[in-house]
Amino acid sequence: MTTVRQAVGSLLVVGLTGKELSDMERAWLKLMRPAGIILYKRNITDVAQTRAMIGEATGFCLPHCTSFVDVEGGTVNRLRDALAPIPSAQAAAQAALKSGDISLARQHGKLIARAIRAFGFNTSLAPMIDLALPDSVEVLGTRCPAPDADGVIAYARGFLAGLRAQGGAGCIKHFPGLGGGTRDSHLETPAIRRSWQKLWQDDLEPYRALRDVAPMVMVNHAAYPETADKKRPASVSKFWIQDVLRRRIGYRGIILSDDLEMGGVVKFMPIEEAGIAAVRVGSDLVEICHHPEPILRVYEALVSEGERSAAFRKILFERARVSERKRRKVFPAKMPPALSAGQFEKLREEVLRFGEMIEKVIPAASIAGPVRPPTSVETA
Repeated sequence: MTTVRQAVGSLLVVGLTGKELSDMERAWLKLMRPAGIILYKRNITDVAQTRAMIGEATGFCLPHCTSFVDVEGGTVNRLRDALAPIPSAQAAAQAALKSGDISLARQHGKLIARAIRAFGFNTSLAPMIDLALPDSVEVLGTRCPAPDADGVIAYARGFLAGLRAQGGAGCIKHFPGLGGGTRDSHLETPAIRRSWQKLWQDDLEPYRALRDVAPMVMVNHAAYPETADKKRPASVSKFWIQDVLRRRIGYRGIILSDDLEMGGVVKFMPIEEAGIAAVRVGSDLVEICHHPEPILRVYEALVSEGERSAAFRKILFERARVSERKRRKVFPAKMPPALSAGQFEKLREEVLRFGEMIEKVIPAASIAGPVRPPTSVETA
């Protein structure tokens, strides 16, 4: 019979601090048995080290666990130093449009799937399907594929197909859309002042179009003052997760909360309350990505609330049951097979050639890039 602690662990995806597990991390991973891990640039040196770390860490996790990494291409590519630069979503999408070669988005996804699998990961937290609007260019740079829903959908559909073809999983983000935001949700809670009509017509159209092909949706920490839930970040909003994403859009895959350590939510409520709220309103998985203290605080807060409240305990058990079923469907039981040295070098050469091909069609100088220092999400 599932205990409260087991149910809580099955909803958490956790980050680690270094390039190998510490004794403390081994202890709390064994206690918690989370749904999976996410690694960042700070955790990655090369293929052998990364695969060893993933193998040990996921040994403490539940079966069919996540091994997440952010590889979108462009400025967000945790494998850049260990493998090679990969073109951004915006560059790949514009190259496909300019050349008329719609297969470029699929090639982008296939290469990223092969890259993450070579390092032992099963999932890239991509593609971004936020609209490339003028409001957010200083925050999001080249991460958004296109300024209109049709362009975003065409790119994301091809990208997800490429991931699937190579055995990788993806995650569309950041629901319900950061394209109209002028502030970085890693630092504070953006107030995105787009009307419900505009959001439904433009920002949410890709979610409706991709609902049956996207295994995961990541929910952001922005607030939308001109909608029914005016103040709460979407990640802790019943309106956005249950009413819009589940009911109106009809999404049935995994709902993943963005990192609970981000300023967008912790400046709105304490992280312990955010963890409880994210689960209560419908998240299947919750990320806490960087430091052990907040991971343990959220874990213990969820356990305490489950032991205190029969109603919340019922939610935990139901969410744990559903989360397990969805994980088994999306995440494989085993780590992807390792490449030989020759196969890895061939992959590196293919990534570089793809970048050169995109550059010939869309020179880097013609892509609107960040006009400020890189954000923490780009350098982590």
